[in-house]
Amino acid sequence: MQIQINTGHNIEVHEALAAEISGVVESALGLFSDRITRVEVHLSDENSDKKIGHDTMRCMLEARLKGRQPIVVTHHAATLDQAIDGAADKLTRLIEHTLGRLRDQASHRTDPNLSLPTPEPEENS
Repeated sequence: MQIQINTGHNIEVHEALAAEISGVVESALGLFSDRITRVEVHLSDENSDKKIGHDTMRCMLEARLKGRQPIVVTHHAATLDQAIDGAADKLTRLIEHTLGRLRDQASHRTDPNLSLPTPEPEENS
């Protein structure tokens, strides 16, 4: 699972912060790492120019599951750590829900499974 970190112009990501972010994402999504090709992390401070209000830090996580459309969640919080943790929790729940729904759909299929070999017709002697 590849993790890509993108930030707004007012957030500086140093090596230690990048490692922390990657650790949070890997810890939260490790169970699904074989199904996820890439996770993009987008961090921003939405009110950096005003310095007023709360919950101005924003973390958007976009996970790309193999063979599926990207899944995106966003979380706003007072601190960057809280925004990242909240987004990671949301993304974990959304992936669990999505994969569970796919499993349910597969178990309720009524069409023939074309991946199984079809039996040969018996010859009448």
